[in-house]
Amino acid sequence: MPGYSDNKDAILNRLRRIEGQVRGLQRMVDSDQYCIDVLTQVSATTKALQAVAVELLDDHLGHCVQEAIAAGGDEAQDKVTEASQAIARLLRA
Repeated sequence: MPGYSDNKDAILNRLRRIEGQVRGLQRMVDSDQYCIDVLTQVSATTKALQAVAVELLDDHLGHCVQEAIAAGGDEAQDKVTEASQAIARLLRA
């Protein structure tokens, strides 16, 4: 079971709002809105996606990684490595 299971509905609601933001961006471009206004909304959408990513990462650390560490063995190190790689990908984005 994924670490975000307890927050699944909240995460889905946030993703739906982000989807609405993206549709709004499409409408802005379609209606030739001012570049800076579009960029401002792109920035807001990006921040919203980053917030979802951080929440998912927090859930992963608090559930999946924590359980793997409690169980011990190679899986614990694998989960820590996986989390570190995910953090690195988020920082590059």
